[in-house]
Amino acid sequence: MHSRQDVYQQLHDYLVELFEVPSEDITPDARLFEDLDLDSIDAVDLIVKFQEITGKKIPAMEFRSVRTVDDVVEKIHDLVSS
Repeated sequence: MHSRQDVYQQLHDYLVELFEVPSEDITPDARLFEDLDLDSIDAVDLIVKFQEITGKKIPAMEFRSVRTVDDVVEKIHDLVSS
């Protein structure tokens, strides 16, 4: 999982599988809470899932500013690329 597209695809798959978000609702500009109906517990679950596949500790504080699908992709990509 090295490219932004890889991260996006993994996030897309998690949103569909774990949170039953309709695939067509998931776009880079989709807002996690308003458009995709995720809550703060869901956000923590996503962080844990990405920690499992990257093997890296992902500080929850890093995600306070995250609002959209693309924000998540950017944060995860930055963390796994460093």
